[in-house]
Amino acid sequence: MENIDLIETFSEFKELKNIDRATMISVLEDVFRGMLQKMFTTDENFDVIINIDKGDFEIWRNREVVEDGLVEDPNRQISLSEAKKIDEDYEVGEDVTDEVKFADFGRRAILALRQNLTARILDLEKNNVYLKYSDRVGDIITGEVYQVWKREILVLDEEANELILPKSEQIPSDYFRKGDTIRAVVIKVEMRNNIPLIVLSRSSPIFLERLFELEVPEIFDGLITIKKIVRVPGERAKVAVESYDERIDPVGACVGMKGSRIHGIVRELKNENIDVINFTNNIQLYITRALSPAKITSIKIDPENNKAEVYLKPNEVSLAIGKGGLNIKLASQLTGHEIDVYREAGDNDEDVNLEEFADEIDGWILDELKAVGCDTAKSVLELSVEDLVKRTDLEEETISEVVKILKAEFE
Repeated sequence: MENIDLIETFSEFKELKNIDRATMISVLEDVFRGMLQKMFTTDENFDVIINIDKGDFEIWRNREVVEDGLVEDPNRQISLSEAKKIDEDYEVGEDVTDEVKFADFGRRAILALRQNLTARILDLEKNNVYLKYSDRVGDIITGEVYQVWKREILVLDEEANELILPKSEQIPSDYFRKGDTIRAVVIKVEMRNNIPLIVLSRSSPIFLERLFELEVPEIFDGLITIKKIVRVPGERAKVAVESYDERIDPVGACVGMKGSRIHGIVRELKNENIDVINFTNNIQLYITRALSPAKITSIKIDPENNKAEVYLKPNEVSLAIGKGGLNIKLASQLTGHEIDVYREAGDNDEDVNLEEFADEIDGWILDELKAVGCDTAKSVLELSVEDLVKRTDLEEETISEVVKILKAEFE
């Protein structure tokens, strides 16, 4: 019975994934020889035959025939009378080969061998998973959600290997249930307590870059290069692209006809707003493009401190800053310059800076208004109360009171 259990275990192992034939045979033979050494102190006179295809094995022992009564080492020698029981033709000095049956050594030896075999094969499989994914860092994988926890999601790949998607690497609006198909990029692979830890990400800029490679053949073929990606996952991203072929419009190729290419990426990223811009070494032009859709009037660059002062018409300031300041934040990250936005007043404009109202309006309220590009009284009054409620964290009652104060200035 024990021998049958061992063969069944062996049969299971030969079906294991990611382990090549030669390695499997080597490990199995090593395990069997380790057991023989424990039993007979040596394995030198044994032949181990592994049959991968049948999931079976044979072990044969070679011994020298000696005269009866002269056997000194039963493992290496066999008496003539015992040899003749095997075959009448044996003579003294010849070699006898007989099969070793593990069932003859008891259940304990069989269980020990099986446990050792299990441990060695599983260690080998873990190592192979680690090596496989070490070569796939930066690649997109598709898996199935197996378990959802508060801080992470357990994902199984096509070979049932376990992968981890931490909460910090998810898009804030991501929502997955067990059985859902999920796409993510491999960002880290390490061995922890002899177990391979494969970490996935959907919030990394690398994930967005790989999605572009999948959707835009020109990027995959190297005709278009992604120079830099910055993003706030689930909210907004800016992608700078460049083509070395003048016949190719990199932005048009990435967006696709009627947005066909970029729509698939946007859906995968839970409706993340993606701005694709042409890269240029002209920093003024680069900043102008990065602040799109706002239209810039003029720019002053401080190259030593990597700063830029951007001047816009009053109605363009809020576009340049964007909701929650995202547009200007991402433009700064993309261009590598700290961008300050200023309102360009017209010759006939009579306006009042919000700082002039510090005695009547609390400073934190003024800061909220400045954060959305409203730094003068008229810039606030140009927007409706509803717009101001949406763009700031201020309550409608507070905004109404501010508007009342500002209107009084011009009456």
